[in-house]
Amino acid sequence: MINKLDAALNFHQTALRVRNERQELLASNIANADTPQYKARDIDFKAAMQAAMHPASSTGTSTGGLQKTDSGHMQGQPNQGYAGPGDPLFRTVTQASVDGNTVDMDAERNAYVDNGIRYEASLTMITGQIKKMLTAINGQ
Repeated sequence: MINKLDAALNFHQTALRVRNERQELLASNIANADTPQYKARDIDFKAAMQAAMHPASSTGTSTGGLQKTDSGHMQGQPNQGYAGPGDPLFRTVTQASVDGNTVDMDAERNAYVDNGIRYEASLTMITGQIKKMLTAINGQ
């Protein structure tokens, strides 16, 4: 019973977590809009959701490690300095700045508002799911 409840809410729970991480990154970008040499970062939401929902398939192997095909290859450890699906990436520069800052305030504000609206939509959907479950449990 608990497994079914957890499975029913897992998608929206994961979506809320990824949206929250993205919101924090976007807020950090906005807060550092005047910081010299600051590089704006963002999360690819689709890749992050796929990595969160199917962690083994996103790495390409079932163990998550790198495959060594030659004795001269270095021993790789998963998630050690390499950006994987869903990890924060640096945003491509649309307008160069003299001080090296890559934050575009218009793009950051739009992304922040869009992400906030989608976060609220996820909250509304998960609230609706919980209400339906409560109705089913109460037998109404």
